[in-house]
Amino acid sequence: MSSKAVLSYQETTKEIAMLKNVEEQKMLDSVKEGKWSIREIIGHLLYWDKFILEQHIPFMTQGAALTAFPDHDSHNKEAIQYISRFENIASLFDEFIHTRNQLFNAIESIDRDVRFTIGSGKRPFSIESYMTIFSKHDIHHLAQIRNKLSH
Repeated sequence: MSSKAVLSYQETTKEIAMLKNVEEQKMLDSVKEGKWSIREIIGHLLYWDKFILEQHIPFMTQGAALTAFPDHDSHNKEAIQYISRFENIASLFDEFIHTRNQLFNAIESIDRDVRFTIGSGKRPFSIESYMTIFSKHDIHHLAQIRNKLSH
C-alpha cells in the first residue's frame, strides 16, 4: 500500500505527462529571471530520481547507512549536462516517466518498517519520511511550472 508521500510523488508523474501537450518553446523559456526552464526542471527531477533509484533504493535495509546526498550544486550542474543527451523534450518526458515508474515499483518492495540513516547522519529515516523530502521538492518545482504556464 502506497503512503501519502509516495502517492504525492506519483501525482508529479501525471502532471509532467500532461505537459507533453504544451508548446515546446514554453518548455525552453526560464520560469523566472535567473531560474531554470521547465525542461531543465524536469531534467533536474529526473536526475534526482536516477540518484535515488541507483544509489539509495537498493540499499534501504534495516540499519543501513546510505551514501550521503551529493553536493546539490554540483549534482544540479550534472543534471543540466545530462539532459543535453535528449534529442527533444518528448524523449526527456518519456525518460522521466519511465524512471519515475521504475522508482515507484522499487519503493513498493521496501518494507515500511525499515529504518536507515543517510551519510554520517544519525536521524533514522523510513521510506515514508525519505519520500516526504522528495515529495516536497516536487511540489516546489511543480508550483514554479504552474506559475510559468499560467502567465
